[in-house]
Amino acid sequence: MKVLVTGGYGFIGSFVAERFFKEGYDVYIIDNRPSGKPEYIDFKHKAYNLSVEDRKCEEIFRTNQFDAVIHLAAQVSVHTSMENPRLDTESNVLGLSNMLSMSGKYGVKKFIFASSAAVYGPIDQCPLPETAPCNPISPYGMNKWVGEIYCRKWEEIYGLESIIFRFSNVYGPRQGTGGDGGVVSAFMEKIVRKEPLTIHGDGNQTRDFIYVQDVADAIYRASYSTITGIYNLSTGKESSINDLVQHLSDLNFSPTIQYQEKRPGDINRSMLDNTLIKKHLDWVPMFDLKEGLQRTVQWHEQRETLNAAAPSVQPKRTSSIHKYIKTIVPYLENLILFLLVAWLTMNEYDASYAYLDFKLIYIIILGMLYGNRQAIIAFALSTGLYVYYQLHNGSDVVSLLYDTDFFFQVSIYLFIALIVGYTIERKTALIRTRETQLATLEEKHSFLSEVYQETRLIKNELQQQIMNNGDSFGKIYAVTKELESLEPDHIFTATVSVVESIMKSSSVTIYTVNSYHSYLRLVAHSKGEQLEAFKSIKVEDTPYLHSVLHEKKLFVNKNLQHGAPLLCAPVVSNGETVAMISLHDMSFEHFTLYYQNLFKVTVDLVSSALSRAYSYVEASSSQRYIQGTSILTTDVFTHILAGKKVAKAKHDIDYVLLQGSGMNAAAGQLSEVVSRSLRETDYVGLDNNGNITVLLSNSSINDASFVLERFAKVGIHLQVMKEDVSYA
Repeated sequence: MKVLVTGGYGFIGSFVAERFFKEGYDVYIIDNRPSGKPEYIDFKHKAYNLSVEDRKCEEIFRTNQFDAVIHLAAQVSVHTSMENPRLDTESNVLGLSNMLSMSGKYGVKKFIFASSAAVYGPIDQCPLPETAPCNPISPYGMNKWVGEIYCRKWEEIYGLESIIFRFSNVYGPRQGTGGDGGVVSAFMEKIVRKEPLTIHGDGNQTRDFIYVQDVADAIYRASYSTITGIYNLSTGKESSINDLVQHLSDLNFSPTIQYQEKRPGDINRSMLDNTLIKKHLDWVPMFDLKEGLQRTVQWHEQRETLNAAAPSVQPKRTSSIHKYIKTIVPYLENLILFLLVAWLTMNEYDASYAYLDFKLIYIIILGMLYGNRQAIIAFALSTGLYVYYQLHNGSDVVSLLYDTDFFFQVSIYLFIALIVGYTIERKTALIRTRETQLATLEEKHSFLSEVYQETRLIKNELQQQIMNNGDSFGKIYAVTKELESLEPDHIFTATVSVVESIMKSSSVTIYTVNSYHSYLRLVAHSKGEQLEAFKSIKVEDTPYLHSVLHEKKLFVNKNLQHGAPLLCAPVVSNGETVAMISLHDMSFEHFTLYYQNLFKVTVDLVSSALSRAYSYVEASSSQRYIQGTSILTTDVFTHILAGKKVAKAKHDIDYVLLQGSGMNAAAGQLSEVVSRSLRETDYVGLDNNGNITVLLSNSSINDASFVLERFAKVGIHLQVMKEDVSYA
């Protein structure tokens, strides 16, 4: 089974992922690692460095088909939510809605959402039940409350089973100290560093501290339970901050205490009522505060020891010299090139080059190399050089102001600088945009390639399982070759053998559904002596049939309801439920999710075979029935009768043949009358002697007597065929 843990590298997430791994699950993690630490996970898993609101998450869901999703990824700081409510909303609302959408779309069976006691707000009622009014006072608490509404509505609208846990104050190893990391974690850090502890207020304010492994245990239990809804996850015990300090003192610590003023917004008492979760989940916290603190202290001491033993490594600082050089190089090159142009302009040189304007060439080169900024600087320097050159050759400033050639030359410099600079800037921006798009596409390609490789790996593993597993789908394929028939009745008979073989059970029943979906008629069953199968079942008297017939869902009798089968699945043809296959008995070790999936796959194969048979029957109706009647031709009727004899021999499924003298004389007139008096599972056809014969499926001699009376009332007198009494 597969579980996805969002935020799986975080404090709580790493313990949850570890618990599922120990229980044999394949663990997948989505974590963009703002505070998560991959080193917390030292077991085999698959991780994706993504935000939960990222659209790429759909590829992960599409590829892996998770059984459960544990949504722990969130922005967890109340202080941050007050300063940046938009960031909190993106993570805690948009991220949640994305996970809910993907879970509903790709068939996740259970969705668990980590909410918080912050949804209650400043309520001093203790203990605080789930029914208490919610009045959050921070964007964090408000968004968690909105998240709860999302989960409940998603279950109501889309049928995604969800459990919402409102955590009290979780503590334990791996907990961070930043933001709202928790008073326990903050105290641990100060104790191992021998720093004084800071208490805001008098220390008599209480909290409900729950150890992180108890949280992980509750989440694991909930993942395979039948419960849904909102539950407090807590110890149900109050402990003051002074009690916390006393417990630390009992662990041979003697911290120095510094009392400061109470922080605004801090509540005096906090304790959540956990009665509901203990009752519904059969869960109780295993660690009291003293034992949990002892384990937490040991972890912090070990980490401090490792940090002290590790060689001191100075963090690498980004070199500013390289950045400075990269910034100043264009200006240096500009200056050097200008000096060269100035020298060429002010000194005599070969007259053959006199027509060249080096200042214009200088502007073009700088614009092409660096764009607008250096082009404008080159224009300014060139203009200054031109003015100086004119003054040097005898012109004065006043004459230059009236010289149209001067202004034309300066305009040319400016025009070229702007055109070349703009063109290069536009080209550079376009290149950068293409590079960004290319980087995005490369990142997406890398991600999809990773998903593809993972899918290939999973496929190869499944192929190995198919080859090596005795109960594999390869065996299903071999057994279901028996279903290769174009006669629905033969398929039903073969299905009994197929299901018995695959599911290792001898208590299979198959019922067909009437056109009104109001009754089920027994069409085939196992030969087991202990199996008591009703001839017909009224749908409205059988509650579990609603989800099977109308919602087309697999029914699993987890509560062991009396009179209901252990497993029941619909046979669907052309979108309509046409039959129902039930399994009434199986060994306890086979009542697992694996065999449930095996049963569902088998029934799907039966549905496929039956759809083909019904299509064939419909397409060949003109050859199956005598023209203008509902009476089967001799060949078809003989073929169906042969199948009934096989079913009688293999599964002891009774049938009765009825016939009356003279019935072959008025086939057209009798057809409608006879058909109205029979069930949908019965047949009327011509035997080898050309006589109209009635075949009552799954019926005994006693059952036949009622049918004979029904025919007698409409003037048709029949009798049981003596030559086939051995099959009756």
